[in-house]
Amino acid sequence: MTKATGWARFRRWTKRILLGLLILLVLLVVVGSIYEALGRKNAAANYPPPGKIVDIGGRKMHIDCRGTGSPTVILESGLGTGGSTDWTLVHDEISGFTRTCAYDRAGIMWSDAKDTPQDAAAVTEDLQKLLKGAGISDPLVLVGHSIGGPYTRAYVGKYGEQVAGLVMVDPSHPDQIARLGKVVSIDVHPKRASTLIHTAKALAWTGIVRFVISLGDKPQLRTPAETKRLGDALVKAAAYASTSIRGSASELDGFDRTMDQARAVHSFGNRPLIVLTAMAPMKPEQLKGLGLKAEEGDRFKQEWKRLHTEQAAFSTRGRQQIVPDATHYIQVDRPEVVIAAVREVVDEVRADAQATAKK
Repeated sequence: MTKATGWARFRRWTKRILLGLLILLVLLVVVGSIYEALGRKNAAANYPPPGKIVDIGGRKMHIDCRGTGSPTVILESGLGTGGSTDWTLVHDEISGFTRTCAYDRAGIMWSDAKDTPQDAAAVTEDLQKLLKGAGISDPLVLVGHSIGGPYTRAYVGKYGEQVAGLVMVDPSHPDQIARLGKVVSIDVHPKRASTLIHTAKALAWTGIVRFVISLGDKPQLRTPAETKRLGDALVKAAAYASTSIRGSASELDGFDRTMDQARAVHSFGNRPLIVLTAMAPMKPEQLKGLGLKAEEGDRFKQEWKRLHTEQAAFSTRGRQQIVPDATHYIQVDRPEVVIAAVREVVDEVRADAQATAKK
């Protein structure tokens, strides 16, 4: 066999291998897209919206209200794809003493996506339209987790006459990027995840997002009942994650605008306010994932605490409560703390209403 003949044979085999790989890739994409289509169909059939679908003007949003009584508690979730399911361990318990509504922002879970930019101002307008459409007009107690803190802060700035009290659950702070960046050696802006989120959004139709999420760890909480409830909620969230990622990506893109809009609101007046601060030390795997040393993790937590102290001072009736054994999701780690804080604010709002009625 001559050198030329050998080279020709090598080229033929190379082409065959590449063609085989291309065919395999096409098959994987086809199978993945079918898997995703079936997953979306099954999600709609097996996990319908538990609450009410409200038309807010050409677009529909989901709100799940439980219980009776005034004020109405509005649960505002953090950045992510879980939406209203993030409040699974506290929703029913709070609804035992007043009407309590969790809802899904645009593009999350059962709420329609939108093409316009998403930020605190847009969230505020959507929520106001949703409440009006749902017939909710009594005083509100806003409960915001993480970025839900700036969202509720912006809502007070625009529709403060509706808001009687607030609970902030380990909330984001408008100045956290600059402040935290001074005490650690890494970029703490959530834009670090932007490429990953947008890649996942672009590939969601292939089924890869659904498949990866299905491999996630299952929660193990303090009681079997809590573990089951949260596990069921995570299954629902996972069923819609490939579509919810669009809404999450839009909120991430609007993060800086959200912080600017929240920063423009300087006071909550004398509304009852409780700021819950998660202070569980970072675990070694968390430090590694963030690229932090142990001492930087400690400095990070202390600065986080100071940011929350400042937010508690936004109201003349504000207070901060440290939760030493909870991570960022206090409503999962210590749901009873969140429930108690909401009850305290609700009781104060009711006392205020009674005092006003007597005048």
